[in-house]
Amino acid sequence: MSKYLKCYICVLMILLLLTPMIFAQQQDSIRILYIGNSYTYYHDLPQMVQSIAANIAQDFRMEISYKAYTPGGCTFKRHLQQPEEVAAIQEGHWDYVVLQEQSSLPAMPTEMVQHETYPYARQLDSLVHVHNPQARVIFYMTWGHKDGCQETPDGYPLISTYQGMQTRLITSYLEMTYQNDAWCAPVGMVWQRVRKERPYQTLYWPDRSHPSVLGTYIAANTIFTTFFQKPYQTTFTAGLDTELAEYVQQIVQEIVLKNRNLLNLPSFTQNK
Repeated sequence: MSKYLKCYICVLMILLLLTPMIFAQQQDSIRILYIGNSYTYYHDLPQMVQSIAANIAQDFRMEISYKAYTPGGCTFKRHLQQPEEVAAIQEGHWDYVVLQEQSSLPAMPTEMVQHETYPYARQLDSLVHVHNPQARVIFYMTWGHKDGCQETPDGYPLISTYQGMQTRLITSYLEMTYQNDAWCAPVGMVWQRVRKERPYQTLYWPDRSHPSVLGTYIAANTIFTTFFQKPYQTTFTAGLDTELAEYVQQIVQEIVLKNRNLLNLPSFTQNK
């Protein structure tokens, strides 16, 4: 047997031995489906979540694969009318499905939210579980517009300020969470805390609604913490100052991990 043939056989045997390991890694990756709009699209939030997960302590690092459907201004109702998105849900094998409603709709008067948001949240959740029985739905709680709702209906001044709009969003997202026995990623609650503690930081894009890079970094860490459910530190900073990135990670983990019951997450003992 020639020297070259021996080398070829050795390489082939090594590849055959490694193939099951590579396949296992691919099988072990976490699969996330994002259904939202521009609040998920800006600064590529799904990619940020993936980068956070890939840059934590070696023993806890995880590989995340994902699909994202983020047409601008899209509501839950419209998502259900998109054949491509329905097909993605029906594809199955998703570990987590992150649902984000249009930015102002959950802040509207209660009766309107009951008719225009809750039923479609329920339909999406049901569709997910028919085709992905083990999947966890995560409702991505958004933040109030910088100066109050930009689409305030007549006769409803409650949401004409940031705080008023944020309060309504918190209530509506938690209601959706409880109605569907889902989990809640409290991005709006973290946003509220950062606005209070560091009002000089730029959380918004110039349109005073969409997130800045910092805003998306807050959202990405919150979503990651919601399904990781343990303390962590990531070296991924999205280009932010290291001190600011570490501050965000600490605040996010404090709010999520200390509010497990509020957010319908498993208790610490269940997670051990």
